[in-house]
Amino acid sequence: MTDHGSAWELIANGDATLFAIVRLSLIVSLAAVAFSALIGMPLGAWLALTRFPGREAVVVALNAMMGLPPVVVGLAVYLLLSRSGPLGELGILFTPSAMVIAQTVLIIPIIAALTRQTIADLWVEYRDELAAMAVGPVGRVTTLLWDARYSLLTALLAGFGRAAAEVGAVMIVGGNIDGFTRTMTTAVALETSKGNLPLALGLGLVLLAIVVAINAAAWAMRAWSERQAG
Repeated sequence: MTDHGSAWELIANGDATLFAIVRLSLIVSLAAVAFSALIGMPLGAWLALTRFPGREAVVVALNAMMGLPPVVVGLAVYLLLSRSGPLGELGILFTPSAMVIAQTVLIIPIIAALTRQTIADLWVEYRDELAAMAVGPVGRVTTLLWDARYSLLTALLAGFGRAAAEVGAVMIVGGNIDGFTRTMTTAVALETSKGNLPLALGLGLVLLAIVVAINAAAWAMRAWSERQAG
């Protein structure tokens, strides 16, 4: 009861440490979702609309990559960005940039796979109309992505949920450095192990509130779009 009370006090009093961690977590996760959307949505739409030898194998591999082990992704990114790695000259290991890269790698398969399924279902409905209008491959991708924009919110939410809940990968490439690369999930793990339950609970409550708020906003936006469409 005391721990819960202290957690609420930290939130209500605007604890600087707590909100600095929350701020960094949001910046990293939202940046990863944005980059993943820029890559994953066109990729998923292209897979839905294109037929080529080995396509089925690519789709299966993409679906399998939705379950990539975070620690394996973190290790791979670590090796790429380490001083002896091919991208070591960038000097971004143990920085928020490295954390964004790791989360982006984790999220791209999720957004791409969900986009592919959404666009494939929509293509069945619009195929004859787009073919009659002689719309090219790029036009088909952009048209269907735009038409499915509200449905694709689900893919973005799934990506954000994966990013916001990530611990292993960001800890490996970020180092969980206090005041620099410490996110909500890594801080919860650390503070729990240290016995600092008020801060851990406070961060957990804020994380839950953020996830619920974003999902509620997406649901409201989709409901509004459906009403507008009649």
